[in-house]
Amino acid sequence: MHCFAHFSLFCALKSRVMKKNIAIFASGSGSNAENIIRYFQKSGSAQVSLVLSNKSDAYVLERAHRLGVPCNVFPKEDWIARDEILAVLQEARIDFIVLAGFLFRVPDLLLHAYPYKIINIHPALLPKYGGKGMYGDRVHQAVVAAGEKESGITIHYINEHYDEGDIIFQATCAVLPTDSPDDVAKKVHALEYEHFPLVIEKLLNEK
Repeated sequence: MHCFAHFSLFCALKSRVMKKNIAIFASGSGSNAENIIRYFQKSGSAQVSLVLSNKSDAYVLERAHRLGVPCNVFPKEDWIARDEILAVLQEARIDFIVLAGFLFRVPDLLLHAYPYKIINIHPALLPKYGGKGMYGDRVHQAVVAAGEKESGITIHYINEHYDEGDIIFQATCAVLPTDSPDDVAKKVHALEYEHFPLVIEKLLNEK
């Protein structure tokens, strides 16, 4: 009985030590961030340990606070300086970084510190409708204006260029001739909520 109890305690401690730490970078409302946080609160493989934003009024900060996740705001000059942000990530023992509506270029220092450990989700099927300035409603408006018959999501690693990192996963949805940009946005958001946490978990299990 005592041996079993000690073994159970060892397994519990090992699981806690082995749990990987995720940081989420976000600039806006944070619905994807909240979805990811809630998913990993029920998962034993990882936890969202930190939320960073470049905007002090981003609603994602309220969501993170409500869910008990530490958060930090760094203004533009700190993202350019980089060192303090890297120190915060290292202090939190971050293993993996997820961009969820983050509208600022990730500095090269962080790319080099976390090679193939930073991913982004884009609300279209890259390489279409990507690049600097293409985010959120702008993407859905462009998709509808072009008469596309489908759109979707792209989850990809990030590199030095906007939306040009290696593609990890894509999922599609139909775009009907009667669809407005808001209609497309709802379909794309549903794909984001369904697939993003699962892809993150799969990548973490492979690393």
